[in-house]
Amino acid sequence: MRAFTAYRIHQDGAQISARFEQLTLDQLTPGAVLIKAQYSSVNYKDALAATGKGKILRCFPLVGGIDVAGVVVESADRRIKKGARVLVTGCGLGEDHDGGYAEYVRAKPEWVIPLPRGLNALTAMMFGTAGFTAALAIHKLEHNGLKPGGGPVVVTGATGGVGSLAINMLAKRGYEIVAVTGKRDARDYLQQLGATSILLRDEINYGTRPLESIQWQGAVDNVGGEMLAWLTRSVGWWGGIASIGMAGGAELRTTVMPFILRGVNLLGINSMATPRDLRLKIWRRLATDLKPPKLRQIAASTISFDELPQVFDKVLNGQHRGRIVVKIG
Repeated sequence: MRAFTAYRIHQDGAQISARFEQLTLDQLTPGAVLIKAQYSSVNYKDALAATGKGKILRCFPLVGGIDVAGVVVESADRRIKKGARVLVTGCGLGEDHDGGYAEYVRAKPEWVIPLPRGLNALTAMMFGTAGFTAALAIHKLEHNGLKPGGGPVVVTGATGGVGSLAINMLAKRGYEIVAVTGKRDARDYLQQLGATSILLRDEINYGTRPLESIQWQGAVDNVGGEMLAWLTRSVGWWGGIASIGMAGGAELRTTVMPFILRGVNLLGINSMATPRDLRLKIWRRLATDLKPPKLRQIAASTISFDELPQVFDKVLNGQHRGRIVVKIG
């Protein structure tokens, strides 16, 4: 097979650099399934890896991109047939295994998910890791007792990919949603997605008491730090908080009071290492009851492969809304 294009990340001492290169299949990380990529996406983790602003990659050089959707062109596993339309999100892609920013991607069979009925390669990458993470968070919250009519659910980091998708998924399920954002111009966008009300980040009174007044039945938190600590103090009896991100800091300064006096549950969301059975279940929900009606509005930006390097700083600086899809082939 002739050489193909990939976006590869290198390390030279302390310096991280990334560029388009021509690779051959034998230069890719081994994997029993070969996928011809059609679409990928840009996640916060991808931007950190490509710019070197986060310690994401565990080996170098490595093709970036934690998501891919496309068609199987070779398979050494009898369960996965040539011609199958598939996706891979997380599982180490773009971290310790060559990722989705390439015309061809090798993957381990256990990572490969058949496209559910109702999704194609494009819509799968409109979701990507962000959509999968949002759905996983809602799934775990509902198993913890979250239900429509039980009180408001707060979503922080509301204009990002995970936040936007979580809002629209929750709205479809009939929840009352409070969206927290630092962007004053995002009100119309968030209300269109289904947010019942908007709370500006710089207007929050975090308080200082071990327990604050109850405001929410549950939360989807993309921020961490002070925001997450405040949520532990303001979520109600037996409520759940899905902890996803740490854009506001990795430290969590709180007390045991919310957990032992109100029974608050802090639910860690790890989309990368989700067991396969649960992964399949979440993707089925994304194609059915959690498929957001505003998906194309949230993932309104589709870029060509050669435009990829231009978007990473925008993602890191919060200069975008929703999801960015990358057309590979």
